[in-house]
Amino acid sequence: MKKLALHWKIIIGMVLGVVYGLIANKLGWVDFTNSWIKPWGVIFVNLLKLIAVPLVFASLIKGVASLSDISKLSRIGGKTIAIYLVSTVISVTIGLFLVNIVNPGADFDRESIQLSENSQSGADKKIAAAGNVKEAGPLQFVVDIVPTNIFSASSNNSNMLQVIFFAILFGISMVMLPSEKTVYVKGFFDGVNDIILQIVGLIMLAAPYGVFALLGGLVVDFGASSTLFIALGKYSLTVIAGLLLMVVVVYPLILKMFTKVKYLDFFKAISPAQMLAFSTSSSAATLPVTMERCEDHLGVSEEVSSFVLPLGATINMDGTSLYQAVAAVFIAQAFGIELDLGQQLTIVLTATLASIGAAAVPGAGMVMLVIVLGAINVPVEGLALIFGVDRILDMMRTVVNVTGDATVATVVASTEGELRQVTEEELMS
Repeated sequence: MKKLALHWKIIIGMVLGVVYGLIANKLGWVDFTNSWIKPWGVIFVNLLKLIAVPLVFASLIKGVASLSDISKLSRIGGKTIAIYLVSTVISVTIGLFLVNIVNPGADFDRESIQLSENSQSGADKKIAAAGNVKEAGPLQFVVDIVPTNIFSASSNNSNMLQVIFFAILFGISMVMLPSEKTVYVKGFFDGVNDIILQIVGLIMLAAPYGVFALLGGLVVDFGASSTLFIALGKYSLTVIAGLLLMVVVVYPLILKMFTKVKYLDFFKAISPAQMLAFSTSSSAATLPVTMERCEDHLGVSEEVSSFVLPLGATINMDGTSLYQAVAAVFIAQAFGIELDLGQQLTIVLTATLASIGAAAVPGAGMVMLVIVLGAINVPVEGLALIFGVDRILDMMRTVVNVTGDATVATVVASTEGELRQVTEEELMS
């Protein structure tokens, strides 16, 4: 009997999780689900987060140290950042185009919808967090990249840029030293990297069950919010349409322009990472799987993936940027505020820069949206209008973020001659 591929197992886990959640809501199993099912999903996400920092640190040092000269690193870095910025601008532009065409907030009746206490309090927290970000100054995200203590930085996944900075600095220093002085250090990090990848494989054995628990708990949590979902359906569909355009149009075009990889093959290779991104709503938590799929199933060299993907997980937020554009205009429409061309161009600039600075901010998407709203003089209180559906949309935009990371990694590898041909067995496994 043919072994069932991982992505099919994850899909089955997702479907069963949704079905279970619906049944649990119907039969009143809310407390049971929260006590006995949901924690397993939390454990699965924690396992993925557990290995994110050591994986990035070890693989990045290994990748940089394997370079024959520093100029190659600067070339790869330049290409990576340039493509990330271009794709972010494209995503924001698509979001603005759709929200202006659909106009989802034009007939929005704020008086008819009672915002839940959770939505209002959640929005207030994000507004407060955004205030702290704005007070810090425009270059604070650059300051935050340089850690004062690498051990402290490694203790928190939100400080991933600091870990990347130190790992690159460490790797560059190894390249500059004579090989006889670093041979044992290289061997050590090679071994650590292999061990971490083995741990990833073990964790992925539990992926279908973790996804089941995550989605089962999610459906139970939001089972009573149907009124709000209906009221915000037009807005949600606009965001989803933009995200789909990125996945089925923009990324395939980028792949076609710069690589020989067929998008169907690309999708088959990274689908497990996409499923996990949807379930966890975290690019960082999905990072170990994204790296494994790109290296083993797309043929991206470890040298490229270990640099491009961790960087993408922290600064490349195409899905989040698109959502910010749609949400900002929607809230403005809901308040009856007309946005001129200058204000919409401000959204493009602010959302693009916000995606870079979002890594160090908890609840990045919603927090950075507050900053975007402030830049165009739209009441930040409007955040409460969309808070109820944010969790679902967050799952979808994370899929786009991860897909964008994998696309850029494939493009950079192809342009650098670091993309090997994969067999059909490797692609489907």
